[in-house]
Amino acid sequence: MSDDIRGEDSVSDESAATSGNSDSIHDASQSLESEQPDAADALDEELKNLVDETGPISKEAELLADLQRLQAEFVNYKARVERDRDVARNSAIAEVLRAILPALDDLSRAEAHGDLEGSPFAAVVGKLRNAGDKFGLKAFGEKGDKFDPEIHNALVQTPSAEVTENVIADVVEPGFMLGDRLLRPAMVAVHIPA
Repeated sequence: MSDDIRGEDSVSDESAATSGNSDSIHDASQSLESEQPDAADALDEELKNLVDETGPISKEAELLADLQRLQAEFVNYKARVERDRDVARNSAIAEVLRAILPALDDLSRAEAHGDLEGSPFAAVVGKLRNAGDKFGLKAFGEKGDKFDPEIHNALVQTPSAEVTENVIADVVEPGFMLGDRLLRPAMVAVHIPA
């Protein structure tokens, strides 16, 4: 009987141990389940802290990018304003010189006839030409030059056996350039090949 009692006791102990183990396994799974939300909360908290820490850095980077973009826009704006200012300045100079061209033509004709010799207008002609030279005003269109329809207006065309290409025979009014800009084409008579 002692064996039976011992056997029952050992079975009871085993069942108790097994039930204890199942309780401890059950308790472990419960504790594991209860620890998982805590671990997830800790991970979320750590991510939140990381975002909070890097947020200002990202904000600084965003502000720096905005500042660099604004600086580039300002540099482009400044260059555009300078370019527009130069274009407006050159256009104004061209318009003023274009308005003076008829007076220069008259003075040049008077000079060619000898009417300006010994008169105060000779000095005026010199000053006007110097002012034009200061801004880059150049006269063109000489007798014997090759005819270029881009910068010459042919008022008269005369066939000639002496020429093999279109050549300026006479200049009625000289043309004027301001730098590379055409202010007025030259009015010319042209010899054309016969």
